[in-house]
Amino acid sequence: MSQASPDLFASSSNPSQAKHVYTVSEITQGIKLILESTFGEVWVEGEVSNFGSKDGHFYFTLKDNLAILPGVMFARANREIKFKIENGLKAICFGKISAYGPHGKYQIIVEKIEPKGIGSLQLALEQLKEKLEKEGLFRAEHKRPIPYLPSRIGVVTSLSGAAVKDILKVLDRRFSDIHIIINPAQVQGEGAKEEISGAIKDFNRFNEGLPYSQQIEVMIVGRGGGSMEDLWAFNEEVVARAIYNSKIPVISAVGHERDTTIADLVADLRAATPSVAAELVIPKKEDLRERLAGLFTDIKRSILDFIKLRTSELEATQKKIALLNPVVLIEQHKLRIADLARQIYIRATHFLKLRQLEFNTAIGKLSSLSPLNILGRGYSITFKIPQDSIIKDAKFIKIGDTIKTKLHKGEILSEVLNKSDQ
Repeated sequence: MSQASPDLFASSSNPSQAKHVYTVSEITQGIKLILESTFGEVWVEGEVSNFGSKDGHFYFTLKDNLAILPGVMFARANREIKFKIENGLKAICFGKISAYGPHGKYQIIVEKIEPKGIGSLQLALEQLKEKLEKEGLFRAEHKRPIPYLPSRIGVVTSLSGAAVKDILKVLDRRFSDIHIIINPAQVQGEGAKEEISGAIKDFNRFNEGLPYSQQIEVMIVGRGGGSMEDLWAFNEEVVARAIYNSKIPVISAVGHERDTTIADLVADLRAATPSVAAELVIPKKEDLRERLAGLFTDIKRSILDFIKLRTSELEATQKKIALLNPVVLIEQHKLRIADLARQIYIRATHFLKLRQLEFNTAIGKLSSLSPLNILGRGYSITFKIPQDSIIKDAKFIKIGDTIKTKLHKGEILSEVLNKSDQ
């Protein structure tokens, strides 16, 4: 206490001495100096009650079973708090004890606050989970299917991290003809949440007005492993809402398999790692070839089975007609057989067209992505005239035969003047 300040607790030894009359301000200022010099900076544990905020400042009361302690946390100190302070929270506060003169009451000016028994980040995570779950951001019915064999894939991650290298390596190994667009973003530290959410929104704006064939069909958002603090940008509400509002399906690939973030819960598909995300988004080219071959075999088998079944029905009908014998019945059955044959033909033709269309679509997409184009690279196919059968061995033609050669563009008719069977 300064020398100019009167000693509030000193007693007068001289009764005749004139008594000193204090002002209210002097009393409260003296109490403030005594509190600050006695307690200094302290840690206080209590339960939060009467919580409120004004102009960015937090006002609340810490209490236990026997007493209460008013507290204030100014905006400069509370702006970095990630969890929500609410009534009933068991908390540990660090600050200094002081007195607020205008109201004549003592209080703690809080500089730091931590939840008791649980880390502040974990509490913030649980609070945001509860909030977003109530809003329905995690519901399965909102999740969109990931397109099969997308031709354009967007990636949101850091250019300097291992995640982007892993994703590109896996995609190149599985299907090197895929078009990949990377929108780089900081994935850790200050500004990361804004860059990640902004990159997601950028991809959606990029798609606007473009034909579907030029749009990004799926997006991978993520980063490699790290601590909870390192991954925290993917637990931010702004990132969660950007993923939820994205019209492009999102695969979340954050950290390792043991790590689960808010982004994982909101995304349309969660991948354990960035490499796994790349495996999930695109099949192997070899697997696709096998699938197409299997599809062709299934189509062929289905058509043959259909024709065989209808042929058996026709034969059975003919036998019944032969047994009945009357001319009228024979004529009626002939009409029915003709109608049945027509229906069989129409259905078989329609079935074949549908299967051929599906097959052509699959083959077309594979062909458009494949760098191989046999005829375009200078190869040709030679047919024997007039059978139009492919010539695979020179021994099947002779001098003087006319042959037809099909090129990438056009055909050539030739006469065999010489040949070698070797």
